[in-house]
This record gives sequence, C-alpha cells and structure tokens, in this order.
Amino acid sequence: MLRLAMKTSEGSTAVTQKKSLPAMTDIEIDELRAAKLLLENPGLAAKISSFVGTPIEKGFALLPKQWNTVVNDATRKAIETALKVALWTLDKGKGEAKAGTPSNWWHKLAAGASGAAGGALGLAALSVELPVSTTIMLRSIADIARSEGEDLKLADAQLECVQVLALGGSSKDDDGTEIGYFAARTAMAKAVSEAAAHFASQGVTQHGAPAIVRLITVVASRFSIVVSEKAAAQAVPIVGAIGGAVINTLFIDHFQDMARGHFIVRRLERLHGAEVVRLAYNDL
Repeated sequence: MLRLAMKTSEGSTAVTQKKSLPAMTDIEIDELRAAKLLLENPGLAAKISSFVGTPIEKGFALLPKQWNTVVNDATRKAIETALKVALWTLDKGKGEAKAGTPSNWWHKLAAGASGAAGGALGLAALSVELPVSTTIMLRSIADIARSEGEDLKLADAQLECVQVLALGGSSKDDDGTEIGYFAARTAMAKAVSEAAAHFASQGVTQHGAPAIVRLITVVASRFSIVVSEKAAAQAVPIVGAIGGAVINTLFIDHFQDMARGHFIVRRLERLHGAEVVRLAYNDL
C-alpha cells in the first residue's frame, strides 16, 4: 500500500486519504505509473523527427508564409467538428467495445488512410483532412474512455474526450513554472466546466455561445501546436502519401496514449478522490 501524505503550513504531516475512500492498491499505483509514463512522455515532434530522420524544425522552414493561418483555421474547424461529434454521437455506441479493449488499430488504419490523402496533396489539403482525422481520433478517444468506465451519455465525459485533444501540446499562455499533465488540466478546467454547465442548461444548441467559444479557443490553442508539428513533417519532400499515412498514424497513436493515461487517472480519481491521485502521481 502507498501511504499518501502532505506537509501543512506548520510543517507537520497530514494524511490526505479520506477514511470513506479505500487506499490505493499496489496494482492501482502501477496503473498510475503507467499513465504518467504515457502522459509525460516525449511529444509528437520527437516521434515524427525519429521517423523522418531530421529535426522537425527543418520542416517548419519548408512551410509557406501563410502556413500559420492555414493551421489555425484548420484547427478551429477540427475542434468545432469534434465538439459536435462529442455532443451528438459519442453516447450512441455504448457497448461497441468490451471494457479494456478499445478498437485502436481500426482507428489507426482510418487515420492513416486520411493521412495518405493529406500527404499526397500537401498543406492545401489540411483544412479538409484535419477535421476528418480529428473526428476519427475523437471516436478512438471515446472508445478508450468507455473502456475505462466513463459514461459517455454525460456531457462531462464527452467534454473530457474533447479535452484530450489539448493534452498533447502546450500553450503560449502556460505558466512556465508549472508544466505537465495536471497543469494542462488546471488551465482548461474553467472552460470545460463552463461548457458542461452550458450544455446542462441549454442542451446541444447555441454552439456560438460564449462558453463554447472559450472552450474551442482553449483547446485549439494547444491542439494547434501538435497540428503544426504534423504539418511541418508533411512539408518535408520525402514524405508524400506513404509518409503522410505514417505521420497520421503517429498522430492518432500520440492522442490514444494521452487518452489512455487521462482516463486511467480519471478512473482512479472516481475511486480515491482527485487530491489523493494527484499527490500519488507527483510522488511517482
């Protein structure tokens, strides 16, 4: 068993495990350790650089002058599409997969196919290809969420799936003194809770509501970092259609890892409380 404790302001030690909740088992600590390895691992840029055989920065140099506008527009469109998918369809497939067995490979094959088309046509195809691949990724994220016990009929669980798209990259507004998984969740917490409250009271209409716009902006600011890395890799001349398929497979694999780690943490939080899990995560 892991004994979880924290220092009080007077320097004494206070046990934070609530009496009403069971202590985390050794197996659960191992699960949390595996989740942390997924969530704090090298990002997509490192994986792509290894595949392409050249630093991702060289790909950025090959992008046209207007690439930033193209990526930002494509990212917002992809997030808007993902949000609609989350709120309209994620609860329709309950029971598709058994617990613990999400269909990761089928989703990777679909994402790879869309990446092949994008790689063949270059940056110009990003605005069409990205919403498709993002929607496929969201379905995969939802599959993983369901396997970890999330009830996808709840708006909160659906929005947590959308939030995973923001876990793979940082934001220019991040506090440089605090980085990592829990810092990203904290930065997005207000936007996610406001959006969940809006959908609870207004339903799935009014997508232009301020709470929804804020959520899209927050998620897009982080997701666009990873999309930029993907676009830079696809700009390398040797990539083409085959390379585009591989890069998109790496793209979805990266977010499947983020989803698996995130929803393991969420499952443990439901069992033991958020503060206990966070302390254990930091202690690993």
